[in-house]
Amino acid sequence: MTPSAADVAHGAVPLAEVVRGDLVESVHLGHLVLLDEAPAAEPDLVLGDADVVIWPRSSVKPFQAVAMLRHGLALPPRLLALAAASHDGEASHVAGVREILAGAGLDESALRNTPDMPLHAPAAFAWQVEHGGPSSVTQNCSGKHAAMLATCVAAGWDTETYLAVDHPLQVAVREVVGELTGVPVDHVTVDGCGAPLFSTTVLGLARGFGRLAGAPARDPGSAEAEVARAMATFPEMVAGSHRDATRAMRAVPGLVAKDGADGVYGVGLPDGRALAFKVLDGAARPRPAVLAAALRRLGAAAVPGTDAAALDALGDVPVLGGGRPVGSVRAVGIEAAS
Repeated sequence: MTPSAADVAHGAVPLAEVVRGDLVESVHLGHLVLLDEAPAAEPDLVLGDADVVIWPRSSVKPFQAVAMLRHGLALPPRLLALAAASHDGEASHVAGVREILAGAGLDESALRNTPDMPLHAPAAFAWQVEHGGPSSVTQNCSGKHAAMLATCVAAGWDTETYLAVDHPLQVAVREVVGELTGVPVDHVTVDGCGAPLFSTTVLGLARGFGRLAGAPARDPGSAEAEVARAMATFPEMVAGSHRDATRAMRAVPGLVAKDGADGVYGVGLPDGRALAFKVLDGAARPRPAVLAAALRRLGAAAVPGTDAAALDALGDVPVLGGGRPVGSVRAVGIEAAS
């Protein structure tokens, strides 16, 4: 099949508007699915095409962590959250990656992910002053890669070739992605960090997050439940101190949220309600506004212990002019449809 930009563009609709002054300056198109709670898990809202095939990018990391647990990975919750992370490269993240590696008898020379600077600007400046240029240990996927190596050690698999698509680890990941999403993996490529990346759909991604987040109540001894509890308990390890995924998980108890590059997001609530979306142009700018509106539509504010003010603040994305707010990024078609 020849790749085509029309594949993901087909059926896309507005998800967010960028308003400056009294005019809509820009519009972000995309696809979004909201799912009712398990076991029915039927769509409550579909914007765009629920079955559009996408690369889930780093939103798939919790599913990768499930596969690793099933094949021998054993980590405390704080480090398991880091295994499912796209971290900011803050000191706690780098220390955690080294801790995972040391526990497997390895060091950072075993990492095969693409070297990069920390995502967090202050952390990147501090790293550059002390160490110089990009490193694999500070790249945002290093927690996942360290956990992949630890899984290989636990399972007796080769650590040199752990990124090969036919390596037993990646075969296991592919199986779990298909299982949790309920969508056959028809396409395979390489993610930015160098790991194999398996396709799914927006609906499939939402379904997977519903199963993951609902697992602590439905199947508390499962690998899915272990990953969900770790992420919800240590959200700062999943992203960073100020990232939208961390803020969402802090605001809603039991929420599991994972962002991905190129405008992808997957989120699950503890009762199995879930959402996923793909921003067509790959922009990160509209993500918090769309995420907050979708969570409100799902009824996240009614989850016991939810910080409604923090949830509202998550969706406040100002547009600046001269250093002060002169507009905002606002979700469209979500709350208005309720």
